This record gives sequence, structure tokens and C-alpha cells, in this order.
Amino acid sequence: MGQREDLLVGARKCLVEKGYHRTTARDIAMASGAHLASIGYHYGSKDGLMSAAVLEAQGEWGAAIDAAVLAAGDASPAERLQVCVDELIAAMSGQREILIASVQAYAQAAFADDIRQLLTTATEGARRNLAAMVLGRQPEEIDSATAQGLGAVVHSLIVGLSLQALLSPESLPSSEQVASAVRVLASEQ
Repeated sequence: MGQREDLLVGARKCLVEKGYHRTTARDIAMASGAHLASIGYHYGSKDGLMSAAVLEAQGEWGAAIDAAVLAAGDASPAERLQVCVDELIAAMSGQREILIASVQAYAQAAFADDIRQLLTTATEGARRNLAAMVLGRQPEEIDSATAQGLGAVVHSLIVGLSLQALLSPESLPSSEQVASAVRVLASEQ
């Protein structure tokens, strides 16, 4: 691995052990074995590196959710959404530190343009991927309107469930409750 990758591994370790805001640049340098100045060189700032680590971690459990939804085969979009919610809730129970770090990264984005841009770009891609996943299509088959509509709603649902999981995991709705609520909203046109 190169120094850039070592830094990312060190940041991930610190993210889980200390959290986003309690991690210092020195902590990351020590965990990665890299020189302190290399953080700025490769990532612009400690916060930029921490945000990259959060996005990578989210991507890993997002990939597990994607795989589960794709395994649903020819299921309807509503059934795919249920599988997505089930897998998301299952993944969240083992990813509390990543959820906390994600919330911290979102809060930090209000004050740092580089972090906001990184998260904005990741969110745009996530919306397209989530719409594709629910519809059983490839991301390149999803037009901008579908990504901004369906993809944004599914992304908002995931972010909302993630926040709920941090505050009160026992109060999370089941996937059946989520699907039922979506059907109620759709029928009230």
C-alpha cells in the first residue's frame, strides 16, 4: 500500500476507536505509520481524510445492501425497498461508530467546503445507485429526474433511519411498516 492508502486505513481505525471529532491528525499519523504532513498533501486536511474514511466505510456496508437487494431477483420495487430496509437495519447494528462518524461528517460539511463537496458528490452517486437498485436496473439506465426523485427519497429514508438508529434503535420501523407507509402515501394522490 502507498502512503495515501495507509492514511485511509489509519483514519478508518481512528474513526471506529475514537470517533470523527475526537481523532487528531497525530492519531491518524500514528495509526497509519505515515508522516503527519502527508495528511495535508494527500487529503487537504484531517477533516478531508476523515470524511473520505467515512464515505469508504459507508460504501462497504452499502455494497452489502446492494448485493442483498440484487439477490431479490425479479421482485417488485416495493419488495426491493423492503429488502433494502431489512439489510440496512441489519447492517446498522454492527456499524454504530460509522453512523456516528457519518453524522459528524454531515455536521462538519456546514463549515468546510471541501467536505461539503465530497459529501455532495457522494450523495449524487448514491441517489442514482439507490434508484437503480430499487428499480432493478443499472445506474447508467437511471435518468436525472428519477435519481433526483426516487433516489433522493430512498436516500432520505436511509439517512433518517440511520439517525433513528443512533437515537433509539428499538423504535426503528420494520421494513413492512416502511413499505406500508410508502403505499399509503402513493394511494393518497
